[in-house]
Amino acid sequence: MADASTPPPLPGRPADDAASPPVPSGTSPAAAPSAQRQHTIALVDDDRNILTTLSISLHAEGFATRVYADGETALKALLDNPPDLAIFDIKMPRMDGLHLLQALRAQSSLPVIFLTSKDEEPDEALGLAMGADDYIAKPFSQRLLVARIRAILRRSELARTPPEDEAPANLPDPVIRGRLMLDPARHQVTWDDRPVSLTVTEFLLLEAMATRPGVVKSRNQLMDAAYSDDVYVDDRTIDSHIKRLRRKFRAVDPEFGAIDTLYGAGYSFADG
Repeated sequence: MADASTPPPLPGRPADDAASPPVPSGTSPAAAPSAQRQHTIALVDDDRNILTTLSISLHAEGFATRVYADGETALKALLDNPPDLAIFDIKMPRMDGLHLLQALRAQSSLPVIFLTSKDEEPDEALGLAMGADDYIAKPFSQRLLVARIRAILRRSELARTPPEDEAPANLPDPVIRGRLMLDPARHQVTWDDRPVSLTVTEFLLLEAMATRPGVVKSRNQLMDAAYSDDVYVDDRTIDSHIKRLRRKFRAVDPEFGAIDTLYGAGYSFADG
């Protein structure tokens, strides 16, 4: 495994090098001096060429990386020492990307991007339904991938608890709609006082609907709320996230029906 303190694996080196225990970020000699914390990206793929290429590209963009050659090895490391974001290939030995995401989501809302092949559309939809934040198809533009990483990392800052000395007046007020409580400052959601764990993308979609209950939000409007201008996703991506949202709320309330569908138009939140 390569990490923030070692160069990425080179072609021809043993595959086990890509699966060694991660070293905490912040020790990378390649990291550019910055007042901002360096973000760490975990890469999980059995293709050493992809791991090497992505790791080099992300280091050049100022990220630290940790790489893993299979999902089984990656899972423990992702839970024990979480990065800021993870990128999974779907097809991998020992534990594929879908099973890795399923196991991860049982304990973590870590932002995840899937790498998929053009013939893996059903897997893309399933991955999004299981809680992936985004996907990108191979072959892909590394520039586009970096743009999507930055977009998700910007959104994930919502999950960070504000400093204790931050003035309360600077914090957004919680959104209360009937039985829903949504706290943007702490990325917390409850339904009937029971917590609901959402990914960053799911949180932003819910917030976009709940801030104006009863108003139908088109898929394009929801895309604008949850994704930056330099990232395009199709309608199927939004639909998958909405299905995932409903499933999570129904896990705490089987009668949940506050997210309405207006076919051909979009979605709305009913606070009644």
